[in-house]
Amino acid sequence: MNTNDYFPQKVAKNYDEDVESSNAELVKPVVDFLAKLAGSGRALEFGVGTGRIAIPLEQSGVEVHGIDLSEAMLTKLTEKTDRIPVTQGDFATTPCNGTFSLVYLVFNTIMNLTTQDEQIRCFQNAAIHLEPGGSFVIEVMVPALQCIPFGETKHVFEFGADHWGIDDYDVVSQSLKSYHMRIRDRDTELSSTPFRYVWPSELDLMARLANLKLKARWGGWNKEPFTNTSRSHISVWEKSRDRN
Repeated sequence: MNTNDYFPQKVAKNYDEDVESSNAELVKPVVDFLAKLAGSGRALEFGVGTGRIAIPLEQSGVEVHGIDLSEAMLTKLTEKTDRIPVTQGDFATTPCNGTFSLVYLVFNTIMNLTTQDEQIRCFQNAAIHLEPGGSFVIEVMVPALQCIPFGETKHVFEFGADHWGIDDYDVVSQSLKSYHMRIRDRDTELSSTPFRYVWPSELDLMARLANLKLKARWGGWNKEPFTNTSRSHISVWEKSRDRN
């Protein structure tokens, strides 16, 4: 994907405003969860974006590095702080100097990798960067196929006063396209983003291919149980402490 097409300036400009989970009350449990896993070590965020999580995590005392493909998103991040070293590139393959006690990938960003091979390479890249005993964390939605009548493909995930969101599923290719319509300053903005949705069990297999082992899975950042009705999950895989 061309870096000019991936989260371009028009998206980066309003990203923090458009993403509801940028709310400080919603960010705090994420930061607390990740900071505990990082401990005294360093953290690496895949898809660091504008620093929604990286900045408060760094402010909590964790040394944070980031990788992101979007030049526009990284520009927004560096306008906010110069304390987070960043590397521009595809987080599925791009290297970052040193090793880390924590690598994390939040807010459905694993689905920005639109092929299974790319998602597998992401796990492998995480494993390369992890210290023995280190953790790889992913936050991602559970595909909402239970909400869609048989034979239908579209799911309305938001219908508000100034934002409508519709997901269009293709169960053959396991692809998903999210359509957004926003009203901003009396103008109507239309956008769409391609994804590849992925199941928890599939992620576990990808982890095994990268020699990572499932450590925990939760239904939320406050460690709510993961159940049949959970709409998302936070999964933690661990790199073996055995260096051999």
